[in-house]
Amino acid sequence: MHPTQLRNQPLSGNSMPRFGGIASMMRLPVVHTAHGLDAAFVGVPLDIGTSHRPGTRFGPRQIRAESSLIRPYNMATGAAPFDTLQVADLGDVPINTYSLEKSVTIITDYYDELLAHNCIPLTLGGDHTIALPILRAIAKKHGPVALIHVDAHADVNDDMFGERIAHGTPFRRAIEENLLMCSKVFQIGLRGSGYAADDFDWPRQQGFTLVPAHEVWWQSLAPLMARVRQTIGNTPCYLSFDIDGIDPAYAGGTGTPEIGGLNVPQALEIVRGCYGLNIVGADLVEVSPPYDTTGNTALLGANLLFEMLCVLPGVLTR
Repeated sequence: MHPTQLRNQPLSGNSMPRFGGIASMMRLPVVHTAHGLDAAFVGVPLDIGTSHRPGTRFGPRQIRAESSLIRPYNMATGAAPFDTLQVADLGDVPINTYSLEKSVTIITDYYDELLAHNCIPLTLGGDHTIALPILRAIAKKHGPVALIHVDAHADVNDDMFGERIAHGTPFRRAIEENLLMCSKVFQIGLRGSGYAADDFDWPRQQGFTLVPAHEVWWQSLAPLMARVRQTIGNTPCYLSFDIDGIDPAYAGGTGTPEIGGLNVPQALEIVRGCYGLNIVGADLVEVSPPYDTTGNTALLGANLLFEMLCVLPGVLTR
């Protein structure tokens, strides 16, 4: 038997029309345990940490729907993730839609269980609040991790409206809780207006490397990612990708859009540039379907999640 026949495969468009069947991520099997999985897609349908336009609670469902066209082989990089990894869709974390505090605990507990099976989570958000409870679980297993954070915003506010946990605070809390290796944190795509002139100074003072969007306009990000790989080395690394890191011309279906962002080829360069790193988890957050009338934002999110799968440890290229 060919080894790929022993592993889950996305449902072929020749077996079921791509507009038919259950809307799982990449039309993979939906399972209820991470046992035996090398990697899993997980939805976290939470948006009660959002400060402006809501709707990311519907993100996981729409990303799954838009993923139906993605095929198993990456024709650009040669990555063949389903040849070497056992992958499935674990469905959604059952958050408490009335309590952000309770939801954060539910998410951490869920990822504790997932990580106990040595499964690498690829998360469909949900607003960026979810990065904190996921990092809490990741750090229990791996210790403080390196971070590649793509975003228009640094998400290091001390509080928002007096609340210490929201989608603009996760990485401030992560530093306070020693979840991050600050000298190996890269924030890419930052831009827009700020609350104060020194908004981006605080993460720099913690040791973060900041790459504002305007500094890389019209540039390939391959040289940047070479520097990222050299700096991070084999340190366990988490990739957190806020879709608003991309310019709203390409990804307008999000809660806090900012003009002048990264373009889609740059987004692909960032994720593909993670190949060779020890990626222990990743997320794609802040897709808000009510503001995504064409489905393009969710389509981009789905493809970036596939690209994340393609750079995980153990994935071979053809």
